Amino acid sequence: MNRLGKALSKLLSYGELTDRLAQVLTLASRRGRVAYYEVERMVKDDAEDVLLLGNEWGLIFPVRTLKSAAWEDRLLLFEPREEYEIPNIIRYLVEEAKITGHWNPEYAIAKLFRDMGEPDWEQIPELVKELGQQAKNYKITAIQIKEACSKLALGNRVDALIAELKASGVMSPKLGSLAEVSRAGIPIYELNPSLFLQSMKMQTQDHSYSGST
Repeated sequence: MNRLGKALSKLLSYGELTDRLAQVLTLASRRGRVAYYEVERMVKDDAEDVLLLGNEWGLIFPVRTLKSAAWEDRLLLFEPREEYEIPNIIRYLVEEAKITGHWNPEYAIAKLFRDMGEPDWEQIPELVKELGQQAKNYKITAIQIKEACSKLALGNRVDALIAELKASGVMSPKLGSLAEVSRAGIPIYELNPSLFLQSMKMQTQDHSYSGST
């Protein structure tokens, strides 16, 4: 198992499937995209399970869409010429994990936003952390994002930061549930769950310890 596989296995308990996912992410991070026939060539009969797992955790998404580029509109098909792409933030996470063996969202977020030319790049990891704490089932409203920005003295740059958070792969518009959007009266976004794997793992461990005798 390589360093990326080890990093993911500490957070995702899917046995050998996690290591096969690491193989796919390694190739996708180099090129930005990978085709189904390439995935199948690498992981054989596990191709569909690997892509389902990667899609579930926001690590890789189908290129084909129903109507928009939002994650919820991506159409996950398993045909030889279907392509899947890796979000920018995942590429940075993968490259770092290949070197260190650790899944480090804070470092990857800071590095990506610095490379994007974001003037307040040092504060973005804290902003994403704050969004994760405010979100429910990884969903967060535009008002919550504005409040988080204001808390970090970034309130005058909300629109620009929302655009960057979407472009980076940190979050995506949530448009499918029109009733939910209508009730909220404001835009809703979904955060990339892979950025919060570490905190989820810690919460699971805390529950385990508190339940032990």
